[in-house]
Amino acid sequence: MQHIERAIFDLRRGLPVVIEGRHSRHLVAPIEATTSDLLQDMKDGARTAPQLVLTEHRLAHLGRSNADAPAAIELQTDDAREDVIRWAADPDADWPPSRQPVAISDVGHAALALMRRGLLIPAAIVIEPDDSLGPAIQRRLDRGDLLSVTAADVFAHRHAAPSLLRRVSEANVPLEAAPHSRFVIFREADGMREHVAIIIGDSAQWATPVPVRLHSACLTGDLFGSLRCDCGPQLKASLATISKRGGGVLLYLAQEGRGIGLANKMRAYQMQDDGLDTVDADRVLGFDQDERDYAVAREMLAQLDVAHIELLTNNPAKLDAMNREPIEVAGRRGVYGRLTRQNRRYLATKAQRAGHWLDALLSEPVLSESTDSDRNEQD
Repeated sequence: MQHIERAIFDLRRGLPVVIEGRHSRHLVAPIEATTSDLLQDMKDGARTAPQLVLTEHRLAHLGRSNADAPAAIELQTDDAREDVIRWAADPDADWPPSRQPVAISDVGHAALALMRRGLLIPAAIVIEPDDSLGPAIQRRLDRGDLLSVTAADVFAHRHAAPSLLRRVSEANVPLEAAPHSRFVIFREADGMREHVAIIIGDSAQWATPVPVRLHSACLTGDLFGSLRCDCGPQLKASLATISKRGGGVLLYLAQEGRGIGLANKMRAYQMQDDGLDTVDADRVLGFDQDERDYAVAREMLAQLDVAHIELLTNNPAKLDAMNREPIEVAGRRGVYGRLTRQNRRYLATKAQRAGHWLDALLSEPVLSESTDSDRNEQD
C-alpha cells in the first residue's frame, strides 16, 4: 500500500497523480493546488471534457437537492480557475447555469477518497489525458515521474488502513488528573496520523466493563483553551472520571475538526462566523457532518486487549460505531465540558440535528458572557 501513501503525500504537495480505472487512465489534481496554468494545461490536454468532481454534500449546497452520490461538473474552455474554486468551496456559489451533473467513474470516487484521506478539500479536477498536455506535465508523465495508482488499490487501502495500525512507542506520563498514566503511541500506515492511548491506573485492577473515552484532538480547545468549544474541559473531566473510577483508557484520536483536519476546520469556522451552523459549514466544504472513522479506535483497543467497555460519551454515533466486533459496549456514561455563550449554539445544534444526549448540560446556566461563536469538536 506504500504507493497509495505516496500518492496522498504528492497530492498534499500539490502534484497531480495518475489513477488507473477499470477502463482508462486519468490525471487527477487537488483543488487546493490548482493554478491557472495547471488548469489550462489540463483543459488543453484532455481527451474529453475535464471534470470537477464534487461530493454529494457539496452538490446539495449548490442546489442539486436530489444528489445522493458524488458527481461532476463538466468544465468548459472559458471556465477560469476562480470559477472552479468557487464551485468547489465558496459558500455563496450557485450551480453553473445550463449544466447538468455528470455521473463519475471509479476514478472520480477514488480521487475523492484520496482527497479526504489527505485532509484536503474533497474536490478534484479529473481528465483523461491525450498527447497534448502542457510540456512540463507531459514530460513528467512520459518519464513516469507522476505517481500512478489504481482505483481498486485506493479503495482497498481505505478499508485496510485500521488493520495496518502499528504500536510504535510508549512511556509513563504522569498527569495532573491521573498521576498513574502511560502513553501508548499508534501510527497509521501512511504516516498521516498518530493516535495516543492513555492507559490510566493498573489494568489488573480496572473495573469491568473498562471505562473508555474517545477524545478527538482539538488543537484550539485542548491546547489553547478556545471558547468556541468545550473540548479542553471535556478532556480534563474525562481523565478525572476514569482516574476516580480506578482507571481505564482514554483514546486521543488524531481526528481534528470531526475528521476534516485543522485547515478545513478553520475554513468552517469562518463560515460559522458568517452565520452557518457547524453541520452546514462542513457540508458547504463537501464533507459529511462527521467524517471520523472509529475503526481505528476499535483496533487500538483490540491491540490493548480491551474488549468489554463502558463508553464515556454523549454521542449516539460513537456508541453504534464502537459496539462492533471485537469490542462490546456494556454501558454508557455521559461526560460534559462547560456550557458557555460561545458554544451554546453548537451544543444545541448537536442535540437537535444529531441526537446527542445533552439535555442535562443545556439546562445549566451559561458560564461565560463574550462574543458569539459555536464549534465543539467532540461528541
